[in-house]
Amino acid sequence: MDRADIAIIGTGPGGISAAITAVIRNKKVLLLGRAELSGKIAQAHEIRNYPGLPAVSGADLAKALREHLRQMGIPITEKRVGAVYAMGDYFALQAGEDMLEAKAVILACGVVQGKPIPGEEELLGRGVSACATCDAALYRGKTVLVIGYSPREEAEAAFLSEVCGKVTYIPVYAAEPHLPAAVEVLRTKALGIRREGAKLLTETESGTLTTDGVFVLREAVAPGQLVPGLETEGAHVKVNRRMETNLPGVFACGDITGTPYQYIKAAGEGNVAALSAVSFLDQQKAQSK
Repeated sequence: MDRADIAIIGTGPGGISAAITAVIRNKKVLLLGRAELSGKIAQAHEIRNYPGLPAVSGADLAKALREHLRQMGIPITEKRVGAVYAMGDYFALQAGEDMLEAKAVILACGVVQGKPIPGEEELLGRGVSACATCDAALYRGKTVLVIGYSPREEAEAAFLSEVCGKVTYIPVYAAEPHLPAAVEVLRTKALGIRREGAKLLTETESGTLTTDGVFVLREAVAPGQLVPGLETEGAHVKVNRRMETNLPGVFACGDITGTPYQYIKAAGEGNVAALSAVSFLDQQKAQSK
């Protein structure tokens, strides 16, 4: 895949707004996220403050956003980004087994709900992983635990069962998981993760699980984990009014920048983030001449 001008991570109103604005400004866009768009939109019963769409349902708003993307010729690349690395004059995005490239990045991937499991952040990259596709090969033939925060993570657990010796799955949601018979499902709660020698011990409400690795899979990756060096405030990314982060070339919009969690606020910030990213790229181009 060729290097994009702007990679936009997230297909909620913020990400879609950013993609539309960037394309209007003649930039090559890579829009990454779910083709069905943000799950939060579809769950909304009625949205009453989106200008021009009074009392619109979440499903109808999602339909209108998808149609806008279609008319603009903007495809959605259904890949989950596990990490973003600054490479000098561009950014490398780790998306499963692929490395994608862009000159600028807009984070529109929502906010991580809930607190991290005790020990999760400290052991990230040292036995704890947030991306099954990225790190499965490290645990070939070994024993792993998967903690999934939505049914979407079941596909990752199923993939791991083809690679690892044993997979145990803890669902953090009410729906019944649909997984291969090789995956053991435990209805319990993870209370903490610690390392003892080469093994990871996960304390749960029903006892201690000893594994070689632990995959904690959420809808969104915490921004500090996603982009090394990114300045955050709790679960949110720090930005200025231009939606600029502390890292040149990285912008953010929507819920990830903080409250209020409103669709119209996210769309407005997406527009600003895209214009700022365009300005950044134009400045970089001028300086290179």
